[in-house]
Amino acid sequence: MTILEIIFLSFSLAMDAFAVSICMGLERKSLKTSNYFKVALWFGFFQGLMPMIGYFLGSSFKDYIEKYDHWIAFALLLVVGLNMIREGFEKEKPSDEGVACDIAPDKAKAAFGFKKMFVLAVATSIDALAVGVSIAFSSDSNIFVDSAFIAVITGILSAVGLFVGKSFGSKYRKVSVIIGGIILILIGVKIVLQDIGILNL
Repeated sequence: MTILEIIFLSFSLAMDAFAVSICMGLERKSLKTSNYFKVALWFGFFQGLMPMIGYFLGSSFKDYIEKYDHWIAFALLLVVGLNMIREGFEKEKPSDEGVACDIAPDKAKAAFGFKKMFVLAVATSIDALAVGVSIAFSSDSNIFVDSAFIAVITGILSAVGLFVGKSFGSKYRKVSVIIGGIILILIGVKIVLQDIGILNL
């Protein structure tokens, strides 16, 4: 593949991670610098890792990967999305001054914790596994260069998405969290519809 083709491919694969990062930003009233790095590293790393795994698995596993990847991604995004919607409908506990509290420390930690980040990173990068298999058929393609482009571009877009979500959602956190959960579920539905050929975007 040419550099231009790799860039277009990278942006295409990064779109789900970008959208999910926006949803994560919608959940937060404030963000630390470390949050941006975590999102960029998690999404970028897995988006770059999956094509390499797919590449080395080879064409013999292509049918198996393509048959189930969209359902796995849908299930993961559905669980996270429903959890966000549930949190959006929960009543905030008032503070001693009678003002709504910010997110509790344990929830703030969980928002960027290992469990949630792992689930989201895998869910948004499963399609890249099948892409890696297809790259294996291209003799003029260097999987390490391709994966590096994909990882870097995904990481940057994920950090940008987090900022966009936080900027929009800070004033409307509860509604934004519910909308974010719905968007995650819709992303999962889109992945399924694309893979079974009903939707072509």
